[in-house]
Amino acid sequence: MQFPSPVSLPWIAEFIGAKLVGSSSSAATGINEIHKVEKGDLVFVDHPKYYDKCINSAASFIIINKETNVPDGKALLIVDNPFEAYCKIANHFRPFEKAEKMISDSAVIGEGSFIYPGAFIGNHVSIGKNTIIYPNTSIMDHCIVGDNVVIQAGTVVGSDAFYYNTKKDRELWYKRMPSCGRVIIEDNVEIGSGCTIDKGVSNDTRIGKGTKFDNLIHIGHDTVIGKNCLFAANVVIAGAVTIEDGVTLWGQVIVNKTLTIGANAVLLARTGVGGDLEGGKTYWGAPAQDAGAARRELVWIKRIPELWEKVMGK
Repeated sequence: MQFPSPVSLPWIAEFIGAKLVGSSSSAATGINEIHKVEKGDLVFVDHPKYYDKCINSAASFIIINKETNVPDGKALLIVDNPFEAYCKIANHFRPFEKAEKMISDSAVIGEGSFIYPGAFIGNHVSIGKNTIIYPNTSIMDHCIVGDNVVIQAGTVVGSDAFYYNTKKDRELWYKRMPSCGRVIIEDNVEIGSGCTIDKGVSNDTRIGKGTKFDNLIHIGHDTVIGKNCLFAANVVIAGAVTIEDGVTLWGQVIVNKTLTIGANAVLLARTGVGGDLEGGKTYWGAPAQDAGAARRELVWIKRIPELWEKVMGK
């Protein structure tokens, strides 16, 4: 999430009760979690396993629970509970805002667009030109929908991320991280009925120009989908996935978190993806493998009884 304007580090330190170490004259431009950090961002870390990763990431400022060396030009904000400090900042700059109407007065809807009765358009939503939103669809706060988009009935765009801070030494093991990101749907996208697209934890979930979704598809938080992709029904994409341009996912494909599928890959029905996949190839199976190789393996598996009988018969 980008702040409305740069925020001074001394103000942030006072706001969260942190000790400021390092470049105290700087200003933060946004807050992000580690998968999406950019220069100028705040990030938090509360486990020694990830200290080095966060400190040496693109993030300029680190909310942390231990004083340690800090690279030149960066700063540490030292607090007892970095997660709670992160949540306080996120909730301050992206607070909960009640919806008073089915279509918020703060929403901007472009010329020629049509919103069916029963659709909900949240606060600060932007919808482009000649877009159609069908009944019982919800476009949640701060989401952006482009021109010539079609979103069929019952779809939810911008639901909270399924993303929790986990600590086994407290009564409630799972604490939800506030979702202060958005969903951005680019021009000429079509989304079927009953789809769910989670907004980013702190960045954006993005659906690229010209991409088409069938019904009952789930897209996890912070996932970036390229241009002209085609997804059949029941596809499930976990969080922080990158799917490059021109990818085709057939029915019931499941993609694990934080991986990349290369451009123009084709995944046949019911493929399970557990690692990065090279573009320009066709995959099948769980775990996903080259479809030709998978078919040949099945042929040989079916021949095992025949081969066994020949061996035992000698």
